[in-house]
Amino acid sequence: MTGKLHKLWVCSAFVLLSLLLDLGPALAQSQNTSQNSATPLVRLLQAKGILTAEEVAQLSQASSPSDADSRLAKLLLSKGIISQTDYNQMLGDPSVVTASSNSASVSLVPAVYHVPGSAAATPAVTPAVASAVASNAPVVTVDSDQQQVPPSQTASVSPTTISAANPIRPLPVGGIKKGELKPAITVAGVGITPYGFLKATFVHDSSSPGGDDFPLPGFLGDTGPNAAPEFHVKARASRFGTNFEWGDSSPNLTITGKLEMDFEGNFNRSDNRNLSSIRSSNVGIRLAFGRVDYKFSNADTFSALFGQDWTPFTSSTLPNILETTGVGIGFGVLWERAPQMRFGWTHNFGAFQLMPEIAVVLPAVGDVPSAANISNQLGYGERQGPDSASPQLEGRLVGQWQLDHAPGVAPAELIVSFEEGSRTAIVLGAAVPTAYHAAFPTGARVGSPTNGVTFEWQLPTHWVTLIGKVYSGSDLRYYFGGQLFSNYNSVFGLTNTASALSIDGGSTVVFGTNASGNAVVAPELPVRARGGFAQIGLPLSRWFGSDPEGRNAGWSLYGMYGTDQANTNDLAKAAPGGSRARSDMTVGTLNYKLNKWVSFSFEQSLYRTRANTAVPDLPLFMGLHQHEWRDLRSEGGAIFSF
Repeated sequence: MTGKLHKLWVCSAFVLLSLLLDLGPALAQSQNTSQNSATPLVRLLQAKGILTAEEVAQLSQASSPSDADSRLAKLLLSKGIISQTDYNQMLGDPSVVTASSNSASVSLVPAVYHVPGSAAATPAVTPAVASAVASNAPVVTVDSDQQQVPPSQTASVSPTTISAANPIRPLPVGGIKKGELKPAITVAGVGITPYGFLKATFVHDSSSPGGDDFPLPGFLGDTGPNAAPEFHVKARASRFGTNFEWGDSSPNLTITGKLEMDFEGNFNRSDNRNLSSIRSSNVGIRLAFGRVDYKFSNADTFSALFGQDWTPFTSSTLPNILETTGVGIGFGVLWERAPQMRFGWTHNFGAFQLMPEIAVVLPAVGDVPSAANISNQLGYGERQGPDSASPQLEGRLVGQWQLDHAPGVAPAELIVSFEEGSRTAIVLGAAVPTAYHAAFPTGARVGSPTNGVTFEWQLPTHWVTLIGKVYSGSDLRYYFGGQLFSNYNSVFGLTNTASALSIDGGSTVVFGTNASGNAVVAPELPVRARGGFAQIGLPLSRWFGSDPEGRNAGWSLYGMYGTDQANTNDLAKAAPGGSRARSDMTVGTLNYKLNKWVSFSFEQSLYRTRANTAVPDLPLFMGLHQHEWRDLRSEGGAIFSF
């Protein structure tokens, strides 16, 4: 919808509503004959796509014309068609009823983003705005910016419709529509909108060997005489961010940005917080990028992003769970955020959108410096990816369409993604074993590839939502897959082997003599991996026809299963002394939304890790060699968004 047409609709709605209010007494006289029929104004708004058939039916059931007027005004306010001032003037009510107000008569009127049928999909740009996407319907309304607030924060689409269990979409399809930021403040022509949430939860793990407040695969170490149960209360999952929009004279050019942080960094060791370091985690960067979208036509939009964002490979589909610190690390979810330069093109076929994206990403594999070289990790993080001297290439292809045309249901998506990169370990000449120093006087370099492919699906309906992904690849450690294994030395056929540490201490490099009698460096091969997850979302309140303005409008239930497995033949070479081989997670999450800003959640989960039985030795758990590790985990708490 163009800016001029939008203003025309606003003015038309204002004038028509004013006329309707002036005719109130006359309409009251004919209440008995017209109470259950739609007014000409309502039919006009439906014809223009502003109201849905379901909303019109709800308005027709009003108890009186004044009740119908009030409901209609609330709908137009929630859709952004009229302002708060317009609303007050039209109803002659000096009180303020805002998108976040909550009273006995109106519990919630959320701000909603409207997506015209011809527009490309757009990412959300305010905390109350949806991760909106286009369809062939005149107007689609989708609530809750799910990359900004917790998944459980979904609000009602309107005073007459409860949202579906829509997917979390960190990477939306299409370009951002100009002017949709609706900034909270404007400074020197830059629109700024802060957002975030405060999150506090309790956690009980029946086994947490590493002392963490989030689950990791088992068999990373022994637990002592028992399973090492733990209890935590955590607030460090709280998050804050800011959206930006820069003005430009071109109506087709949109320039936006995002900066997002959380408190899940390392813990402090300072004089004033040494003893209390457990509650003093540091702020860390999550997202920091600028984005340019140019609309060439109603059907074609070009997008470019520069900075740190979710990776195109595997991060399009994330589960809706309460545990957001690890989000299934090593249990089949697979995700990552990384610095990148990403370019995409969206073509809208009308009822179907197609978007290919390609990105040059910071090369990384998660092979960080050893504990003995912790100062190096503090200094530069990781170097084996950048030492490959080549970028990591990632991309995805997304198809999007409206599977269910009911109000409050996001479009469906099918996604294919890939990544391709490499790593290099460097050994200094002084570190080369003496027997091989003559052959490698200045040192040696050896590396291995990383690659992966995913197929992902997001299929929301007003009854149930199904999402998931499957993946396969090699060296997926950086994306929290392959049981966190990276690579191994292939020493088959080598004799007189000797080893040396890489320059960062992160890898052990093996030297040996091959069958021809030549001194060589043993090849390093990636550990292959595969896995995935599936989740079902149930909008319980919508199922049972709860009042969208009532306190029972925010119930939802999610169930998921995920698994991640490393190739056992590769593990026999990477960890011949025994190791973990496969982990899975089964998670159930119950959410209750008190109002638009406050929600409560409880999550019960079971995390398991199985040992590699392809080797005779088994890893330790509770001081004994075991086939399986288990963690029965409970987490619950409250989330306050803004």
